[in-house]
Amino acid sequence: MALAEYTAIKAEQVARINTRDNLIYVTLVAIAGALTVTHTAASRGYLLLVPAVTVLLGWTYLANDNMITAIGRYFREHPALSAGWESDHAADRRRDSRKVIQLTVDLATFCGSAVVALAGFWLAPGPQPPLMLAASAAEALAVGVLAWQFTAYADVPLPRVAPGPRK
Repeated sequence: MALAEYTAIKAEQVARINTRDNLIYVTLVAIAGALTVTHTAASRGYLLLVPAVTVLLGWTYLANDNMITAIGRYFREHPALSAGWESDHAADRRRDSRKVIQLTVDLATFCGSAVVALAGFWLAPGPQPPLMLAASAAEALAVGVLAWQFTAYADVPLPRVAPGPRK
């Protein structure tokens, strides 16, 4: 019974890992497409496609990553299902640095690119239509929420500050 459960859950985890990892490539292609359209168009309004796409794909990436982490935690908490690697991988001494680097890459890919596109839209010469400005403000808020969620779910250890001397 434990082997069947492990096999089924592991298959779901692998499928989610593949989906999550491919979302990075899909996001990069979508950004390139939006920038190509923006470069050939007279309006910089097409830059607003970048935050829309990165928030949508970033949220999907984050949801898959969260489930992958939950499955790994489930394996570690149920020794009968653990194949050993699940626990060893989580105990790797370089895990913390990998998590920090991954958070940086995720934020740069999904949030940083959106912020750069929004800045390009806001700094474009000439007035922007009020509806486009409102859409850009909503996108900026969505990007902020996504960045907060990436950070909250990152499982990055916070630096410990030694308590100072008591006065």
